Amino acid sequence: MEDRLLIRHFEAGDQEQARWLILEGLGEHFGYIDETLNPDLDDILHNYIMAGHVFLVAYIGWKLVGTGALIFGCEGRSEMVRISTHKGYRRRGIGQAIITSLLNTARERGNKRIVVKTNASWHEAIRLYNDLGFVEYGCTTDVMKLELLLDILEQRV
Repeated sequence: MEDRLLIRHFEAGDQEQARWLILEGLGEHFGYIDETLNPDLDDILHNYIMAGHVFLVAYIGWKLVGTGALIFGCEGRSEMVRISTHKGYRRRGIGQAIITSLLNTARERGNKRIVVKTNASWHEAIRLYNDLGFVEYGCTTDVMKLELLLDILEQRV
């Protein structure tokens, strides 16, 4: 029997596993890992938690299987970043559970608009965001921008 999914706030001991999980996912998608392009991952505690943002980790047993962060902005807007699921644990609802937890946190803080950017060719991620109610609000050849208006979502429920 497999252990249950546990989603919790980042702790300092999660640093190396979280950093590697995210970089490994980027490397898998892009074919290489350029660690210099992701300096925020070198100190998640400082760059997210101490800066007043939220960074979540997901565990099954002792294995870190997912991450996600919420950067609080102004005027009720937040941005989701660093949504990542270990390749051996995809399609099990982990990404959706992390995003749902982040959306609940945003609601609790009074946010009304959540944005996320992803690579325009990352179709699985875009599909997940669309399934959760996010809609496109901008796109270039490289980047897809999506948003979710929480008050509209609450009216539909």
